[in-house]
Amino acid sequence: MLESRRRLRYRRYMDGHNARLMAESAGERLALIMRSYHRLTGHVLADDAHTLWRAPFTVLAHDTSAPPEFIYANSYALTLFKRSAKDMIGLPSHLSAQADAREQRAAMFAQLEAADIVTGYCGMRIAADGTRFRIRDAVIWNLRDDDRNLCGQAARIDRVEMPD
Repeated sequence: MLESRRRLRYRRYMDGHNARLMAESAGERLALIMRSYHRLTGHVLADDAHTLWRAPFTVLAHDTSAPPEFIYANSYALTLFKRSAKDMIGLPSHLSAQADAREQRAAMFAQLEAADIVTGYCGMRIAADGTRFRIRDAVIWNLRDDDRNLCGQAARIDRVEMPD
């Protein structure tokens, strides 16, 4: 009983720690993730940073560096990709895709460049421990500031299938 309480306290501590690290990493771009999604879809992604962190779907974002690196992943994403915030922040985002799926991912980004949003995206991804999974019907969008400067891209993943 005491051991399970300790584990629960530790999980809560790590969740809060991961949330703080992600909020610090994303900074002002956290609001931009939510604003850009609303502008492009007409739907609210989350009401605030806490709601986004706790969302029952995956949200990821990367910056515009070469190669792009993750700046944000919500709690659901960290669980799916089996990484801590410390491990996810700064990870080149192409490493989240299987090597043989990276060409498909590059084609999606070409579509994104033309339209600022791609819906219905599907692809294979890989977790830190090597677990492979398919994302389905993902929404990928550009993060643009008020001057329309590109600040990165984000993804919302609602459906995931684990292979047999």
